[in-house]
Amino acid sequence: MADCHLVAYRKAGFNPVAIASRSHEKAKSVAERHSIEKSYAHYSQLLDDPSIEVVDIAVPPDNQLDVICEVVKRDHIRGILAQKPLGVNFRQASKIVQICADAGKTLCVNQNMRYDQSVRACKHLITTGKIGDPILATIDMRAIPHWMPWQERQGWVTFRIMSIHHLDTFRFWLGDPDRIYASFRKDPRTQSKFDHSDGICLYILEYDNGIRASGWDDVWAGPSSEGAAPQIGIQYRVEGTEGMALGTIGWPDYPNRTPSTLRFTNTELGRWKESDWTDVWFPDAFGGPMAELLCSIETGLPADLNGNDNLKTMALVEAGYRSASEKRAVSISEIMDEPQPE
Repeated sequence: MADCHLVAYRKAGFNPVAIASRSHEKAKSVAERHSIEKSYAHYSQLLDDPSIEVVDIAVPPDNQLDVICEVVKRDHIRGILAQKPLGVNFRQASKIVQICADAGKTLCVNQNMRYDQSVRACKHLITTGKIGDPILATIDMRAIPHWMPWQERQGWVTFRIMSIHHLDTFRFWLGDPDRIYASFRKDPRTQSKFDHSDGICLYILEYDNGIRASGWDDVWAGPSSEGAAPQIGIQYRVEGTEGMALGTIGWPDYPNRTPSTLRFTNTELGRWKESDWTDVWFPDAFGGPMAELLCSIETGLPADLNGNDNLKTMALVEAGYRSASEKRAVSISEIMDEPQPE
């Protein structure tokens, strides 16, 4: 929140007016750093402030539902930006979406990779036909993330935390896949710290129209933390009938500012065209989801990152876990259409 969200909001000209944290001292420190007028010792005090109309809920996923249940009780709050993943599973995400809808609150989910400039430019190439009909898309991540303490109590490492970005990006680029086949193994480095199933994640998305997409999310990335030379990065490739796009995502270098890149070619150009950007995913892209939320509140039109759309990303994540566990392809409709317990 302090290093990405608020930096991007100030850059975009938004007006953060209050902040709360488990530690009031930390809240006061961040408020001072970002010139925020009010800081609160508890989020309920912030929610009671009648001047606040929009909230960014930056809490661990297993705390989201409880906080959102409190938010919707305040009539003066009109919009909610929730972090990904939206709750701990598809069932809880569905409950959050329904609670917000019943209360008339506008909900967006902070799937901010869609606002990395390389990801958005690639989407433009696809939708404008610059590379023809999509054939194959791949994302290859070799990175060693910094794990958050709350992940240990969830037993999550990669798929619900990192792969969710790539799954959502494939949906953004290509639409909703019909099924997923996933294979996971534990990450040796993280296994020494806490148990998990989703360390190294490989997955294939199948589309009935013929498109295929695949992700390789490798958080082992070789023994570079143990002394070997590192080879870290995220690359993607989208091939079409008339061209292709090759990109990199600069995030693994954070906090260093390394812009993502894109180059593309097609049968008309006969050569490569390359990007020249200075913006970076972290923190610059974080302004996009908040902008969507504010525009949705103003116009009454649904944002691209609305809660109902995000349920499809959450269903895809859930299908991936089921696929890896049961060693079979799992359709997205199997998750979406499954009766949800009360």
